[in-house]
Amino acid sequence: MTHSKIAEYVWLDADLNFRSKSRTLNQRNLKVNRVPDWNYDGSSTGQAAGNFSEVILKPAAVFNCPFRGDDNVLVWCETYLPDGTPTKSNTRKNASEIFSQDLESKPWYGLEQEYFILDTNTNKPLGFNSEGKQGQFYCSVGSRNTFGREIADEHYLKCLHAGIKISGINAEVAPGQWEYQVGPCVGIEAGDHLYMARYIMERVAEKHNVLISYHPKELKGDWNGSGCHTNYSTKNMREGNKKKNIKGIKYINDAVTKLQKCHMEHMNAYGENNNLRMSGEHETSDYNTFSFGVGNRGASVRIPTDTEKNEKGYFEDRRPGSNCDPYIVTGKLFETTVLHINNPVEEPPTTPPIEIKNDVNNETVVEDNASTTPI
Repeated sequence: MTHSKIAEYVWLDADLNFRSKSRTLNQRNLKVNRVPDWNYDGSSTGQAAGNFSEVILKPAAVFNCPFRGDDNVLVWCETYLPDGTPTKSNTRKNASEIFSQDLESKPWYGLEQEYFILDTNTNKPLGFNSEGKQGQFYCSVGSRNTFGREIADEHYLKCLHAGIKISGINAEVAPGQWEYQVGPCVGIEAGDHLYMARYIMERVAEKHNVLISYHPKELKGDWNGSGCHTNYSTKNMREGNKKKNIKGIKYINDAVTKLQKCHMEHMNAYGENNNLRMSGEHETSDYNTFSFGVGNRGASVRIPTDTEKNEKGYFEDRRPGSNCDPYIVTGKLFETTVLHINNPVEEPPTTPPIEIKNDVNNETVVEDNASTTPI
């Protein structure tokens, strides 16, 4: 007796757009290690020349298919040239290598994906009125202020069906702007789950004949942009180190200090056109200036009030743009805060505490030569 299932292979092309195609597989329990490799014409996706066009699909994660139901699956794939070289769009490979260097730290991520739903006729967000004001649309209810709920809800339900770790949705501050949250996810699965959630979003949009925009500044003027705020912690941040009598907050302090030193390196990797969003207004920090603050959504890094109170927990990197590559963002956070060993918290700082200045917005700004803890 055969057990025919449809597997939809999904990948990114050279322009980071989704591509997919289907095949029938006659086997039970389609786990990732049982799904065979496949290939496609890379000359049609900008990833290979016409005279040597094969690109290999290597399954990386398997999800339930919310479109075909039953036991059919979605297969998220890495892409490789025949000689084993990863394609330029395959950033998962490098992220996997980064996370494999320290399995004990157990990094957790929660990604807040903001996006706009656009009308295909006007190319404007659903419900957009140039005379409108932002704010009334945030977590709104009712047809006067809420646009696209049926699309956001359908996406939410299909992500749950797929097995994606989606933890919630809400309408955002501009018309037609929404957010969904993915996580907590451990290590590489954060990128896997966010990319598959984006793919499902595109399929739902296709059905409803709308467009999805992840541009960090979709609306010019006095409107919020779209980010992918990244909540992050390691085991030491969440629990501390009881053997060494070190509280979790000290590991958070150390991580924030390291991020300050690598600020522009991160900004250059956090999404194209992100500088248009990060103006220092509309709940953003200045693109070129690193800042942090407790409960401050106008800072580069927000320390939740519960984290400060409990002296352990997580922090939120508010810098990534909505169009960011989640493998690059999560990998760089881990690489900078865990793999870069400088000023470890077990040792006292070798320089005096930095000068911290509080401005009128209660924002804490770290000097460029900072070398100690922010809290």
